[in-house]
Amino acid sequence: MEICYRVPPEMVELMRRAREREESPLGRQILDRLLENQELAAEGEYPYCQDTGFTVVFVEVGQDVHVAGGDLYEAIDAGVASGYSDGYLRGSIVRDPLFERRNTGDNTPAFVHTRIVPGDRVRIQVDAKGAGSENMGRLGMLKPSDGLEGVKEFVLRAVAESGPNACPPGIIGVGVGGNFEMSAVLAKRALMRTVGRSSEDPRLAELEGELYEGCNALGLGPEALGGTQTVLAVHVETMPTHIASLPVAVNIECHAHRTGARVI
Repeated sequence: MEICYRVPPEMVELMRRAREREESPLGRQILDRLLENQELAAEGEYPYCQDTGFTVVFVEVGQDVHVAGGDLYEAIDAGVASGYSDGYLRGSIVRDPLFERRNTGDNTPAFVHTRIVPGDRVRIQVDAKGAGSENMGRLGMLKPSDGLEGVKEFVLRAVAESGPNACPPGIIGVGVGGNFEMSAVLAKRALMRTVGRSSEDPRLAELEGELYEGCNALGLGPEALGGTQTVLAVHVETMPTHIASLPVAVNIECHAHRTGARVI
Protein backbone atom coordinates (compact mmCIF):
# COMPACT_ATOMS: atom_id res chain seq x y z
CA MET A 1 0.00 0.00 0.00
CA GLU A 2 2.78 2.39 0.94
CA ILE A 3 4.74 2.05 -2.30
CA CYS A 4 1.61 2.64 -4.39
CA TYR A 5 1.07 5.95 -2.58
CA ARG A 6 4.65 7.19 -2.32
CA VAL A 7 7.40 6.88 -4.90
CA PRO A 8 10.96 6.71 -3.47
CA PRO A 9 12.43 10.11 -2.46
CA GLU A 10 15.39 9.64 -4.78
CA MET A 11 12.91 9.23 -7.65
CA VAL A 12 11.23 12.51 -6.70
CA GLU A 13 14.63 14.21 -6.65
CA LEU A 14 15.50 12.94 -10.13
CA MET A 15 12.13 14.14 -11.43
CA ARG A 16 12.85 17.62 -10.03
CA ARG A 17 16.29 17.56 -11.63
CA ALA A 18 14.73 16.53 -14.95
CA ARG A 19 12.32 19.48 -14.63
CA GLU A 20 15.30 21.83 -14.34
CA ARG A 21 17.04 20.29 -17.34
CA GLU A 22 14.04 19.91 -19.65
CA GLU A 23 14.26 22.29 -22.61
CA SER A 24 10.73 21.82 -23.94
CA PRO A 25 8.03 24.11 -22.44
CA LEU A 26 5.46 21.34 -22.84
CA GLY A 27 7.88 18.87 -21.28
CA ARG A 28 8.35 21.14 -18.27
CA GLN A 29 4.59 21.48 -17.92
CA ILE A 30 4.16 17.69 -17.94
CA LEU A 31 6.88 17.24 -15.33
CA ASP A 32 5.21 19.89 -13.16
CA ARG A 33 1.98 17.89 -13.26
CA LEU A 34 3.78 14.64 -12.45
CA LEU A 35 5.53 16.23 -9.48
CA GLU A 36 2.20 17.62 -8.29
CA ASN A 37 0.68 14.16 -8.68
CA GLN A 38 3.46 12.69 -6.51
CA GLU A 39 2.66 15.18 -3.75
CA LEU A 40 -1.10 14.67 -3.89
CA ALA A 41 -0.78 10.87 -3.89
CA ALA A 42 1.51 10.90 -0.84
CA GLU A 43 -0.54 13.44 1.12
CA GLY A 44 -3.91 11.82 0.50
CA GLU A 45 -2.73 8.21 0.33
CA TYR A 46 -4.11 7.82 -3.16
CA PRO A 47 -2.64 5.48 -5.78
CA TYR A 48 -0.01 7.40 -7.75
CA CYS A 49 -1.19 5.69 -10.97
CA GLN A 50 -4.42 3.93 -11.82
CA ASP A 51 -2.36 0.94 -12.96
CA THR A 52 -1.25 -0.26 -9.54
CA GLY A 53 0.81 -2.91 -11.26
CA PHE A 54 1.58 -6.55 -10.80
CA THR A 55 3.61 -7.38 -7.72
CA VAL A 56 7.23 -8.38 -8.22
CA VAL A 57 8.96 -9.62 -5.07
CA PHE A 58 12.69 -10.19 -4.69
CA VAL A 59 13.36 -12.27 -1.58
CA GLU A 60 16.82 -12.84 -0.16
CA VAL A 61 16.58 -15.65 2.41
CA GLY A 62 19.43 -16.16 4.85
CA GLN A 63 20.66 -19.74 4.75
CA ASP A 64 20.18 -19.98 8.55
CA VAL A 65 16.49 -19.04 8.32
CA HIS A 66 13.81 -21.68 8.77
CA VAL A 67 10.36 -20.73 7.51
CA ALA A 68 7.81 -22.21 9.91
CA GLY A 69 4.04 -22.29 10.10
CA GLY A 70 3.24 -22.27 6.42
CA ASP A 71 4.44 -21.83 2.86
CA LEU A 72 6.59 -18.79 2.04
CA TYR A 73 4.92 -18.16 -1.32
CA GLU A 74 1.43 -18.50 0.12
CA ALA A 75 2.39 -15.98 2.80
CA ILE A 76 3.60 -13.52 0.16
CA ASP A 77 0.37 -13.88 -1.80
CA ALA A 78 -1.65 -13.38 1.40
CA GLY A 79 0.23 -10.13 1.99
CA VAL A 80 -0.35 -8.97 -1.57
CA ALA A 81 -4.05 -9.81 -1.40
CA SER A 82 -4.40 -7.96 1.89
CA GLY A 83 -2.56 -4.88 0.65
CA TYR A 84 -4.46 -4.58 -2.60
CA SER A 85 -7.83 -5.16 -0.91
CA ASP A 86 -7.28 -2.96 2.15
CA GLY A 87 -5.66 -0.22 0.07
CA TYR A 88 -8.41 -0.21 -2.58
CA LEU A 89 -5.74 -0.83 -5.19
CA ARG A 90 -6.77 -2.09 -8.60
CA GLY A 91 -6.49 -5.83 -9.14
CA SER A 92 -4.87 -6.39 -12.52
CA ILE A 93 -4.01 -10.10 -12.66
CA VAL A 94 -5.98 -12.57 -14.76
CA ARG A 95 -5.76 -16.23 -13.80
CA ASP A 96 -5.67 -17.62 -17.33
CA PRO A 97 -3.59 -15.72 -19.92
CA LEU A 98 -5.14 -17.31 -23.02
CA PHE A 99 -8.81 -18.21 -22.62
CA GLU A 100 -11.14 -16.79 -19.97
CA ARG A 101 -8.74 -14.09 -18.66
CA ARG A 102 -10.82 -13.77 -15.50
CA ASN A 103 -9.46 -11.33 -12.89
CA THR A 104 -8.25 -12.94 -9.66
CA GLY A 105 -9.64 -9.93 -7.78
CA ASP A 106 -6.76 -9.38 -5.35
CA ASN A 107 -3.75 -8.98 -7.66
CA THR A 108 -2.35 -12.40 -6.82
CA PRO A 109 -0.27 -14.31 -7.57
CA ALA A 110 2.87 -12.25 -7.05
CA PHE A 111 5.91 -12.92 -9.23
CA VAL A 112 8.60 -14.00 -6.79
CA HIS A 113 12.36 -14.29 -7.25
CA THR A 114 14.15 -16.03 -4.38
CA ARG A 115 17.86 -16.07 -3.64
CA ILE A 116 19.61 -17.91 -0.78
CA VAL A 117 22.24 -15.72 0.90
CA PRO A 118 24.43 -16.00 4.03
CA GLY A 119 22.95 -14.94 7.36
CA ASP A 120 19.81 -15.24 9.45
CA ARG A 121 17.64 -12.49 7.93
CA VAL A 122 15.10 -12.23 5.15
CA ARG A 123 15.17 -9.17 2.88
CA ILE A 124 12.02 -8.54 0.88
CA GLN A 125 11.90 -5.95 -1.91
CA VAL A 126 8.56 -5.30 -3.56
CA ASP A 127 7.93 -3.55 -6.87
CA ALA A 128 4.50 -2.60 -8.22
CA LYS A 129 5.16 -2.75 -11.97
CA GLY A 130 2.74 -1.26 -14.45
CA ALA A 131 2.00 -3.09 -17.68
CA GLY A 132 2.50 -0.14 -20.03
CA SER A 133 6.22 0.02 -19.39
CA GLU A 134 6.55 -3.73 -18.86
CA ASN A 135 5.07 -4.43 -22.29
CA MET A 136 7.87 -2.40 -23.86
CA GLY A 137 10.56 -4.77 -22.54
CA ARG A 138 12.80 -6.43 -25.09
CA LEU A 139 15.13 -9.45 -25.05
CA GLY A 140 17.66 -10.28 -27.73
CA MET A 141 20.15 -13.08 -28.21
CA LEU A 142 22.94 -11.14 -29.85
CA LYS A 143 26.08 -12.62 -31.35
CA PRO A 144 29.32 -12.14 -29.42
CA SER A 145 30.66 -10.31 -32.47
CA ASP A 146 27.96 -7.65 -31.97
CA GLY A 147 29.89 -6.62 -28.88
CA LEU A 148 29.44 -3.49 -26.84
CA GLU A 149 28.19 -1.41 -29.75
CA GLY A 150 25.54 -4.01 -30.52
CA VAL A 151 24.32 -3.87 -26.93
CA LYS A 152 24.13 -0.06 -27.04
CA GLU A 153 22.20 -0.15 -30.31
CA PHE A 154 19.76 -2.73 -28.91
CA VAL A 155 19.06 -0.66 -25.80
CA LEU A 156 18.58 2.61 -27.67
CA ARG A 157 16.29 0.97 -30.21
CA ALA A 158 14.17 -0.54 -27.44
CA VAL A 159 13.76 2.87 -25.77
CA ALA A 160 13.04 4.61 -29.09
CA GLU A 161 10.37 2.08 -30.00
CA SER A 162 8.72 2.26 -26.58
CA GLY A 163 7.39 5.74 -27.34
CA PRO A 164 4.54 6.93 -25.11
CA ASN A 165 3.62 3.40 -24.04
CA ALA A 166 6.35 3.35 -21.37
CA CYS A 167 5.17 6.68 -19.85
CA PRO A 168 8.55 8.45 -19.85
CA PRO A 169 10.58 9.71 -18.15
CA GLY A 170 11.55 6.52 -16.38
CA ILE A 171 14.36 4.14 -15.58
CA ILE A 172 15.98 1.69 -17.97
CA GLY A 173 17.08 -1.65 -16.55
CA VAL A 174 19.55 -3.54 -18.72
CA GLY A 175 20.68 -7.13 -18.18
CA VAL A 176 23.63 -8.48 -20.17
CA GLY A 177 24.91 -12.04 -19.97
CA GLY A 178 23.64 -15.20 -18.36
CA ASN A 179 21.27 -17.03 -20.66
CA PHE A 180 17.82 -16.38 -22.14
CA GLU A 181 15.87 -16.15 -18.87
CA MET A 182 18.64 -14.85 -16.62
CA SER A 183 19.25 -11.76 -18.75
CA ALA A 184 15.60 -10.79 -18.24
CA VAL A 185 15.85 -11.30 -14.47
CA LEU A 186 19.03 -9.20 -14.46
CA ALA A 187 17.22 -6.37 -16.23
CA LYS A 188 14.36 -6.44 -13.72
CA ARG A 189 16.79 -6.67 -10.81
CA ALA A 190 18.66 -3.65 -12.20
CA LEU A 191 15.52 -1.59 -11.64
CA MET A 192 15.61 -2.48 -7.94
CA ARG A 193 18.89 -0.65 -7.41
CA THR A 194 18.59 2.73 -5.66
CA VAL A 195 17.56 5.05 -8.47
CA GLY A 196 20.47 6.87 -10.03
CA ARG A 197 23.18 4.97 -8.12
CA SER A 198 25.86 4.08 -10.65
CA SER A 199 27.32 0.60 -10.97
CA GLU A 200 30.31 -0.13 -8.74
CA ASP A 201 32.12 -1.39 -11.85
CA PRO A 202 33.63 1.75 -13.46
CA ARG A 203 33.25 0.29 -16.95
CA LEU A 204 29.55 -0.35 -16.40
CA ALA A 205 29.13 3.06 -14.79
CA GLU A 206 30.59 4.62 -17.93
CA LEU A 207 28.25 2.56 -20.09
CA GLU A 208 25.27 3.65 -17.98
CA GLY A 209 26.26 7.27 -18.53
CA GLU A 210 26.58 6.79 -22.29
CA LEU A 211 23.19 5.10 -22.51
CA TYR A 212 21.61 7.82 -20.36
CA GLU A 213 22.89 10.50 -22.72
CA GLY A 214 21.94 8.46 -25.79
CA CYS A 215 18.39 7.81 -24.58
CA ASN A 216 17.80 11.47 -23.79
CA ALA A 217 19.18 12.46 -27.19
CA LEU A 218 16.33 10.50 -28.82
CA GLY A 219 14.05 13.49 -28.29
CA LEU A 220 11.04 11.59 -26.94
CA GLY A 221 10.81 13.66 -23.77
CA PRO A 222 8.14 13.51 -21.04
CA GLU A 223 5.22 11.32 -22.11
CA ALA A 224 6.96 11.14 -25.53
CA LEU A 225 5.57 14.55 -26.53
CA GLY A 226 9.01 15.90 -27.32
CA GLY A 227 11.84 17.03 -25.11
CA THR A 228 15.26 16.30 -23.69
CA GLN A 229 14.36 14.21 -20.62
CA THR A 230 13.29 10.75 -21.78
CA VAL A 231 14.97 8.74 -19.02
CA LEU A 232 15.97 9.55 -15.44
CA ALA A 233 18.58 6.81 -15.05
CA VAL A 234 20.03 3.72 -16.71
CA HIS A 235 21.10 0.74 -14.59
CA VAL A 236 23.14 -2.10 -16.11
CA GLU A 237 23.74 -5.51 -14.52
CA THR A 238 25.88 -8.29 -16.00
CA MET A 239 26.85 -11.89 -15.31
CA PRO A 240 28.96 -14.58 -17.02
CA THR A 241 27.64 -16.12 -20.22
CA HIS A 242 28.41 -18.80 -22.80
CA ILE A 243 31.25 -18.29 -25.29
CA ALA A 244 28.73 -18.37 -28.15
CA SER A 245 26.13 -16.03 -26.59
CA LEU A 246 25.50 -12.37 -25.84
CA PRO A 247 22.03 -12.13 -24.28
CA VAL A 248 20.73 -8.63 -23.58
CA ALA A 249 17.41 -7.64 -22.03
CA VAL A 250 15.82 -4.23 -21.51
CA ASN A 251 13.16 -3.67 -18.85
CA ILE A 252 11.66 -0.18 -18.70
CA GLU A 253 10.17 1.37 -15.58
CA CYS A 254 7.88 4.37 -15.98
CA HIS A 255 7.85 7.49 -13.80
CA ALA A 256 5.61 5.55 -11.37
CA HIS A 257 8.56 3.68 -9.91
CA ARG A 258 6.99 2.09 -6.83
CA THR A 259 9.35 0.00 -4.77
CA GLY A 260 10.33 -0.55 -1.16
CA ALA A 261 12.24 -3.05 0.97
CA ARG A 262 12.04 -4.48 4.47
CA VAL A 263 14.39 -6.75 6.41
CA ILE A 264 13.00 -9.33 8.85
